[in-house]
Amino acid sequence: MRNRYTDQPDKTPLYIILLVVLCACKGQPDFNNENISLKDTASWPQSFGFGRLASSHDIDTLDIDIRPDGKGLPYGSGTVSQGKAIYAAKCALCHGKTGTEGPFNPLVTKTDTASSSKEPGKEKTIGNYWPYATTLYDYINRAMPFNTPGSLTPDEVYSLTAFLLHANNIVDSSAVMNAQTLPQVNMPARALFVPDDRSGGTEIK
Repeated sequence: MRNRYTDQPDKTPLYIILLVVLCACKGQPDFNNENISLKDTASWPQSFGFGRLASSHDIDTLDIDIRPDGKGLPYGSGTVSQGKAIYAAKCALCHGKTGTEGPFNPLVTKTDTASSSKEPGKEKTIGNYWPYATTLYDYINRAMPFNTPGSLTPDEVYSLTAFLLHANNIVDSSAVMNAQTLPQVNMPARALFVPDDRSGGTEIK
């Protein structure tokens, strides 16, 4: 056999060519589970030996979501002043000195139009868009800082949450955030979120 492109002898071993031909004749395998009967699985082992059962510790490590009612919040607490220092050290580089400058997402609603060409309150921030204060803890805890996500302690996250809520004029400077006080914070945008009760189209459940 010769290669039609180079006109040189084709050095592909014959057994490889035969293997390719046989595979092509056989066609694609059918992975439709409906074609697998109980008789086919009778000889299967109870376990294929992959992985292991997840321990309670494994599950607790991954189960870090925080619900709107505060379920899932850990023990700990933080203040506005503590959060201000942590923010300056670990957050200001990406979100700006006051949380309005960026270069990444603004966190604080702007009140001074002279520093921006955009109208105040038009950008989605913690103060004008987020419906639940507990979501703030959840997001900081799992995703921040950007270069070392998940590295903050519960006290640090509570402190940052307190600082950012204060910067958005939602809590006062003496506020202490913990598992009891954080769910009680009433976010300005909460009333703007309503159940989707539209009808006449495809329902998404």
